[in-house]
Amino acid sequence: MGSPLSARHYDSLLAWYFVSIWGSGFIATKIGLQHAAPFTFLSLRFAFGILCLIPIVLIYKPRWPQQRSEYGHILVAGLLMHTVHLGGSHYTQYLGMSAGITAVLLSIQPLLTAIIAGHWMGERTGPRQWLGIALGLAGVTLIVWHKIDVREATLGALLAVTISLIGVTAGTLYQRVFCPAVDLRTAALIQFAGNMVVLAPLAWWIEGAVVRWSWTLAGTIVFLVIGASILAVNALHTLMRRGQATRVTSLIYLTPIFAVVLELAVFGVVPTAISLVGIIITCLGVALVSWQRQPLKVKT
Repeated sequence: MGSPLSARHYDSLLAWYFVSIWGSGFIATKIGLQHAAPFTFLSLRFAFGILCLIPIVLIYKPRWPQQRSEYGHILVAGLLMHTVHLGGSHYTQYLGMSAGITAVLLSIQPLLTAIIAGHWMGERTGPRQWLGIALGLAGVTLIVWHKIDVREATLGALLAVTISLIGVTAGTLYQRVFCPAVDLRTAALIQFAGNMVVLAPLAWWIEGAVVRWSWTLAGTIVFLVIGASILAVNALHTLMRRGQATRVTSLIYLTPIFAVVLELAVFGVVPTAISLVGIIITCLGVALVSWQRQPLKVKT
């Protein structure tokens, strides 16, 4: 009797951790990009991530992939989730698009996931879930409405955010389908190394690998690597293994809420009445997508 309840609580803790860290990451990224251009900043992130993961792998000796094809799938998923998604979203902000437009466009991911999972992965998305997806997208739009400035949406920024959206959607589903049983510790190390091979040359050739070193940059990298790239991504993939893709990715709708709360705490930006209404609508949408009817207990 206690085990299922414990598992639900564990999943809830993972979900809230993912949402809070992913939402905080928007502000951390904004700070980090003031010290290094996107590819350079990401190269620093993954270099530090490799340094963090090597002792973990040496101490715990987790399972490594047994076949060459397994290595290939892990690398593809990592390039989509990290190089394509993060590279695109970082360059979107670097090219001048506001965080508001970026958040709204990236929040389309649960809708894309639902469509792909329904047509090609055999997941059934009912009317209640579709309503929740629509409400979540509408709520996110209201949360960031006061920040949206369409004039900032240049062709380059729109292209970058589109690439980011495709990357995170494809990467999340790809890892779930082709890497369902990999050890997340060795997988992360392989993926970080693969991303470094791609990003470091881009940082040198395109950006000159210029870095303005500071303790702020170091703190940002530590937070994003340990909190987001390692723990939050692992939490997401753990939840994907335990539940439907549509329900899990609907949590992304909640990340702008944490961004609003942090803006209030760190920068004193008070959310508007429209943003508060958006928060309520977003929570309702996620609840509709995630809610599962509990089976009735039969008295004996």
